[in-house]
Amino acid sequence: MAHARLLLKLSRRFEAVAPTGLRHSAHVANYKLGTIIIHADNGAVAAKIRQLSQRLSNELSKGGTECSGIEVKVQPRQIPSQTISSTQKPLSATAFCTLQTTAESLPEGPLRNALDNLLKRAAKREESPDAQ
Repeated sequence: MAHARLLLKLSRRFEAVAPTGLRHSAHVANYKLGTIIIHADNGAVAAKIRQLSQRLSNELSKGGTECSGIEVKVQPRQIPSQTISSTQKPLSATAFCTLQTTAESLPEGPLRNALDNLLKRAAKREESPDAQ
């Protein structure tokens, strides 16, 4: 319980002394044997905190807790992954005809095959508009 209070105190002190841009991108993770462990959201923030570590260490020591050094680790925050479903957009009649004419004028090859596949899928979607 005392360790949790100490971490809370160090967190508040870190937020008070850290530069504005770093306050929301890093947080105090632990305290061991006079060393404060700080987790940074990315490498750039970690590098900046390492540059400022001596000043931050001195400022954090003024809060009453012995701070002989700062250890910085990159620990990205977990962001819930959101799947982005692709929306199928139908081809207009003009686009369909233009692509069909282009495909017919091309020699056999990967580009023509790709256009033929695109046109087949577009035709299937037109036949069954419920399938999305």
